[in-house]
Amino acid sequence: MDTLAWMAVLVFAVTIVVVVLNVVDSTVAALIGVVAMIWIGVMSDVDAFGLVDWNVMAILISVWIIASYFGRTGVPSWLSVQALRLSGGRPGLLVMILSMLAGVISMFVDNVVVILMMAPVALPLARALKLPVTPLVLMIGFAANFMGSAMLLGDLPPQMLHSVAGAEFGDFFWQHGRPSSFPILMVTFVITLAAMYAYGFRGRPRQPVDLEALGIETRIPNKLFATVVVGWFLLTVLGMALRQMLGVKLGFIAMTGAVTLVLLLELLGDRVKAPDFEEILSELDWRAILFYIALFALVGGLERMHILDALAQQLRPVFAESYVLGATLMYWATVPIVGIVEHDAYILTFLHTIKDLQSDGVPPWPLWWMLLWSGTLGSNLTVAGAPALYAALNICQKEEDRKVSLREFLSWSVPFTLVASGVCYVLGMLIWVLPFAK
Repeated sequence: MDTLAWMAVLVFAVTIVVVVLNVVDSTVAALIGVVAMIWIGVMSDVDAFGLVDWNVMAILISVWIIASYFGRTGVPSWLSVQALRLSGGRPGLLVMILSMLAGVISMFVDNVVVILMMAPVALPLARALKLPVTPLVLMIGFAANFMGSAMLLGDLPPQMLHSVAGAEFGDFFWQHGRPSSFPILMVTFVITLAAMYAYGFRGRPRQPVDLEALGIETRIPNKLFATVVVGWFLLTVLGMALRQMLGVKLGFIAMTGAVTLVLLLELLGDRVKAPDFEEILSELDWRAILFYIALFALVGGLERMHILDALAQQLRPVFAESYVLGATLMYWATVPIVGIVEHDAYILTFLHTIKDLQSDGVPPWPLWWMLLWSGTLGSNLTVAGAPALYAALNICQKEEDRKVSLREFLSWSVPFTLVASGVCYVLGMLIWVLPFAK
């Protein structure tokens, strides 16, 4: 590599270290990294904007807008109340049902948003069942972070897979004649929840609960508003599933869904009593959006300098020697790394690296899937890996008015991550890696 390429590597590495160590705000650090790459000549200012996948950003922002309206419908609270009734007052069962609910919602809604929606209802339920808050909220956080990669909509990594590899909505269910992300992660999720139930929640005594005394809304306040939002979201999801037939970008479909929903709610006016659009916009995590924009530009800078191709060159002998060994090393190296490194940056970098391996005849799809799964599951290891866990931890500490120790956090995150990663590895190897190995 020439001097400019090494300077690009240095800027990228320093940016990631600053983000991990939280020396300054992660968004500020990422934007400074982009500016530095522009000034040293890695790319021009126009190039920086061109390297951003605006299709992915349109998906992300549009889904967040719809999700913000969904959070105001009262549906998450209603579902949580149904979970309590279904549990019959058994604390351990309630934790599992709420975790499953968080996982399912996170397939469509950003995982941080899921936590912020469910925590206000989960907390009084925990108090009523004499259940410690920390294990409950952390399990919701783990679950939300876990299932975000099961479908295209839930989180940034699957959307980056769409950007780099062209993965379509249906590919997350069935691809190349075999089950892919949704069925594999769903099986892994169920097994992981069963293991965590046995680990920390089995045997807790049943508690009678009076919902009215808890002061929790047991009904959906405005059924028309809820019906419009949920129905429109489902139509948007259907449109994204039919993207290839429609012949337009996923981002355009998602944006159409968000914009038309806003327009419909404005036209219905007082009949739905929807929050103002300005209020919805103010709730979006604009810091995260700017961070993701900068991330695309940073990784794009590495790609322009052919650095990722050079990295692929170093990996080629491993996969040439043994495809199975290469996939295994990549998977189990990723799990701990994304526990301490922002997993979106790591995943995006190695998605491009795997793409560069195709020129040597290395089958990319098993590696892309294994990277996506290990990069998602491993991020549950610490709060540094995923913003959702940081949000969950803050809620726990505020509710219990104490600092949750690293040891206590790891006592829940380590077994959850090990079980999930282990089960998913076995399924991924059997269904994807071994059939493609030469």
